[in-house]
Amino acid sequence: MKSLNEDQEIRHLANLELLARQVVEGFITGLHQSPFHGFSVEFAEHRLYNSGESVKNIDWKLLARTDKLFVKQFEEETNLRSYLLLDTSSSMNFPEKGINKLQFSIYAIASLMYLFKKQRDAFGLCLFSDKIDWMSQAKSTSTHLFYLYAELEKAYNQPKKNTQTDITQVLHHIAGQIHQRSMVILFSDMLENSLNPDKLQALFAAVQHLKYNKHEVIIFNISDKQKELDFNFDNRPHHFIDIESGEQVRVHPNKIRDSYRVALNQYRHELQLKCAQYNIDLIDADIADGYHTVLREYLIKRNKMV
Repeated sequence: MKSLNEDQEIRHLANLELLARQVVEGFITGLHQSPFHGFSVEFAEHRLYNSGESVKNIDWKLLARTDKLFVKQFEEETNLRSYLLLDTSSSMNFPEKGINKLQFSIYAIASLMYLFKKQRDAFGLCLFSDKIDWMSQAKSTSTHLFYLYAELEKAYNQPKKNTQTDITQVLHHIAGQIHQRSMVILFSDMLENSLNPDKLQALFAAVQHLKYNKHEVIIFNISDKQKELDFNFDNRPHHFIDIESGEQVRVHPNKIRDSYRVALNQYRHELQLKCAQYNIDLIDADIADGYHTVLREYLIKRNKMV
């Protein structure tokens, strides 16, 4: 007999898989139905039906959704290898109400993994904060998918308190661990280096380490645009607490909004310039915008690589 905790874990994993499947299949259907249907999403298990061949392997469910004939293919093939890096430091727990940056990233990563599995692409996962907390190999099996979902579930249910991040050291470590050309996909709010130009330079030295080893890099810069970028708070004094350090300050948002935006935009501009210099895809991902941007940008990058 299963325990209550085991039943809850199974239910949560099923919900994570269900959401990922809904996000991916809705995204795929939208691509087929949109004016951009020429943008290719080719799965190892599907190809277009050729007139005159047997109809026994036609995917009738896909026909109903897309109004196109696709044939199921069953050969095992790994096209690409990807590693998903998730920043689990305390700043990712913002905001306190609604879905936060960590939860958004977990759902986005779960959706990407579901897409990887459909495309027979190998995928691995790394959870980190100021160090690597957990890292898997890259595989393309269903068992591996649910194994990683279980780790994402743990990260979702056990957010870290007063924990900082060290992306630079993590990327250097990753560069030494991955020996085959891969796509490295980083999910982080990228706030670690916002006040220190030297740290920003060190970060891109680590990224250059990855590029030197022939890896492709995508950074999804996760934010709550309304609060973190626009600084849209009520017109009254607020008590702000640094989630990572615990440092506290009481300020009136209207008095510092302009200077805050100038400083943050300057940092983000530097980040964009550095990414352009090193040929890195930097994608702004607002937690209010959903997951399709993440899937679309990944597919654009993948299509350039295969």
